[in-house]
Formats: sequence, structure tokens, C-alpha cells
Amino acid sequence: MASVLHDHFTLANGVEIPKIGFGTWMIEDNGKAAQAVREAIEVGYRHIDTAEAYGNEAGVGEGVRSSGVDRKDIFVTTKLRAEYKDYEGAKQAIDESLKTLDLGYIDLMIIHSPKPWAKFGEEEHFFEGNLEAWKALEEAHDAGKIRAIGVSNFQQVDLQNIIDHSATLPVVDQVLAHIGNTPFDLIDYARERNILVEAYSPFGHGDMLNNADIQRIAERNGVSVTQLAVRYLLQQDLLPLPKASSIDHMRQNADVDFVISDEDMAQLRDITKQRYSDANRKFPVYQS
Repeated sequence: MASVLHDHFTLANGVEIPKIGFGTWMIEDNGKAAQAVREAIEVGYRHIDTAEAYGNEAGVGEGVRSSGVDRKDIFVTTKLRAEYKDYEGAKQAIDESLKTLDLGYIDLMIIHSPKPWAKFGEEEHFFEGNLEAWKALEEAHDAGKIRAIGVSNFQQVDLQNIIDHSATLPVVDQVLAHIGNTPFDLIDYARERNILVEAYSPFGHGDMLNNADIQRIAERNGVSVTQLAVRYLLQQDLLPLPKASSIDHMRQNADVDFVISDEDMAQLRDITKQRYSDANRKFPVYQS
């Protein structure tokens, strides 16, 4: 287990990022976030993912500071709220996240969404606004406040806008990806540009737990469905961000030191293709 938790990807700018992150979406900042982060670090996680929009940056920072592990050994990601599409607003928000986390610096900060959440699903792209927000992130990165910068929920056209107009390219795109919903075209596009794809909601908000085909493959490998889901992503060089409500589940989600066979991986990808081809099936993008 520890070998996977302590393994790293190397981002395009040379920064190392642990291959599995602990997600904190919907963990309240009333002592629960700090406790969950401390427990995750106790289990062995060294990558913690939060966001300004989650409202728990203070608790995440407290959990890291009180974990007993050196700050330099913990990788912390936070996100610039999707609504900030202007330079001054983004600049202020970055400094507020730095202050709220109170960790000295941020390892990775990403634009939470190419569109404000209220506008998600609409055709407007907010190209100029994203460039304004990106400029603020670039300046914070150049000033040493942030070690790496990236994006989340960006599609190809949104990524290309940043690539075409910026000196610093995103090192990460964090997207919804799991068995049954893996955006292969976007992943290939990002990979060709040396952008690491992170996968939030790796369990599909629980949908896959009731899928008989996935259950059979998990049983054949002697693992749980959640372990299979994490390993499926890792074997495609994606970075999963599992969330857990108990320390036992934290351990289980990271105990993925096994290999899914080529045959089983092909079947899991076919499940994805079947669901993608179902015109009646809609896949929402979550604020994770």
C-alpha cells in the first residue's frame, strides 16, 4: 500500500506530485476537515485536494499543520473559485487562499472551472476571463507563492485558449473520470501536451457499486469495487482523488498494489464506451 501512496508523477515543470490524492469535497470545516486530513496523512496519503469553494481550506490547513509530518512532505492542491474571471478578483482570491490555508505556500492551484457554475452547460466560453485568472496564477507562481498551476473541468477548446495565449502552460487538468465515464479524447489531447489528468469522483458518486459487470471483475481480482476503480485510473496514468468518510475506507482505497489484466482493462473500457454511446445517458460535471 505505502509503495503506491508514496509514488509520484512528475509534472511538466519538474514538480513531483503523489500519484493518489485525498479528496475533501463536502467535508465540513467544523473540525471534520482537519480530522479527516490528519487521518489521511496517518494512513500515508501525502496529497490533499481542497478548494476555496469547498469552504474547508482552514480545516485542511490545520490538519496538515497538526499532522506531525513536515510541510514539505505534503502536497496541497486548492482551486480558484470558478466565478473569478477577472485579474484583480483572482489575485485577491489567491492571496486569501494562501492566508486561509496558512501553510506558507500552495503546491498546486487550479482554476476550478472554465465557466462560473451558474453558466455551466451554456455555450459561452469565458476565454478572456480565464486568461485574466490565469495571469493572476502565473504571477503568484512566479513569485513563489504557488509551485505549480493548472485547471479543472477544462475541455480541449478551453485548454487551447490558455496554451495559445500564455507563457506558462497548465501542468494539470482535473476532470470527472471513472469507470463508465472516462474522457479518452480529452486525456489523449492533454497527454500530448504534457498535461497530467487528475480524476475526481473516481467512484462515480457510487453509481458503479451496483454495476454487475464491474462487481464481477472486482471479485475476479479479489478486491473491492472502489479498489478496482482507483487501480483502473492509475493503470491509465491518471491521478485519482478518492474521498473516504472513515480511516478504514481511506486505507482500502489506497491498498491498490495489484495489476488489472489487459483483458479486464479492456472490458472496463468497453463499459465506458457502451455508456458513452448511449444517447439517453447524460453525464453531469460535478463541482469536485
